Amino acid sequence: MQLHYKQTGQGPHLILIHGLFGSFENLNVIARPLSESFTVTAIDLRNHGHSEHSEHMSYTIMCQDIIDLMDQLSIDSAIFIGHSMGGKVAMQVALNTPKKVSKLVVLDIAPVNYEPRHDDVFKGLNAVNNTHISSRQDADTILTEFIVESGVRQFLLKSLIKSDTGFEWRFNLSILQSNYTDILAAPAGKPYLGKALFIKGSNSQYITENMRETFLSLFPNCKAKVIHGTGHWLHAEKPAAVNKSISDFISD
Repeated sequence: MQLHYKQTGQGPHLILIHGLFGSFENLNVIARPLSESFTVTAIDLRNHGHSEHSEHMSYTIMCQDIIDLMDQLSIDSAIFIGHSMGGKVAMQVALNTPKKVSKLVVLDIAPVNYEPRHDDVFKGLNAVNNTHISSRQDADTILTEFIVESGVRQFLLKSLIKSDTGFEWRFNLSILQSNYTDILAAPAGKPYLGKALFIKGSNSQYITENMRETFLSLFPNCKAKVIHGTGHWLHAEKPAAVNKSISDFISD
């Protein structure tokens, strides 16, 4: 599996991993300031962005993709930052190969199994696929029937590209849907004893108080930070606050 990535900056290594339906570009708001002090490698996960497609999407497999890329780039260890599904991948790398992860930062996701919450998103994405459209506005009109939040629609539309045959999703929609149960699953392994920071959007329901013991069982040296006035896409909503939390943790 060849992962597409973009490397910027200089200094100690830092790896950025995006969430479901995204690409490395979603975390540019984090990559830019960090690249002043770090060599930032922003990754497209399999079946996303410009990376290769595959029938499989488990966290064990995606973890191995990252390790293989690190070996390819001669990166012995790095600070890991992951959002949502990318946060679970980063957690899995830390649990499987702790020596590869010098510090861990996870944005708005927990090491737990989640109930399905993207049914309307999948319906909207498939509706776009099944309709002849001539513009992104056409796609947005269709998505509006299924997805109320404009911000979510705009996030998804970033992955809609024009090809020789029309418009298509850059991510592998059919495989993401067929592997959705694996994407909802929790990372697992021996506890990661390194330093970890979990950052939550105050308005997001992805992390709740009853998950505390699960966090501590797998990441006993973890800290938590809440960014007030934000939801699941906290880094897009309040980038300065998120970046400060990350920088303070990394430099501590």
